Amino acid sequence: MTRREAREIVLGLLFETEFRNEETKEEIYGSSAENREIPNDDFVKNTYYAICDNRLEIDAIIGENSNGWRPDRLGNVSRAILRLAVYEMRFVDSIPFTVTINEAVELAKKYDDEKARPFINGVLNSVKNALENKA
Repeated sequence: MTRREAREIVLGLLFETEFRNEETKEEIYGSSAENREIPNDDFVKNTYYAICDNRLEIDAIIGENSNGWRPDRLGNVSRAILRLAVYEMRFVDSIPFTVTINEAVELAKKYDDEKARPFINGVLNSVKNALENKA
């Protein structure tokens, strides 16, 4: 499985999580893996679990860099894309920011509204600048 395919699966899991508030990440992952035949992949599972575990910090970073848009006001797909990308930017040192931003924009092209692409790109560039300034 390519990294892009893995990101698409994680995006689907994050999107699905929006509608299954009463379930744990383990329950959502388990039933989704079974029902959608998600391959057993450490990157997918670890990324999904880590985003769930760090959601408050990730959402705070999104909120700080989205010009007044709180994450709960964003569309579910845009929010999931941003959570995935911000997680990678904040917690995964092995992936360059430019790769993460490009992948997020590609996900937005495929799964989100046309108007979401520039917004996602702008938020992630702001996150990139903020993280680089902290380093």
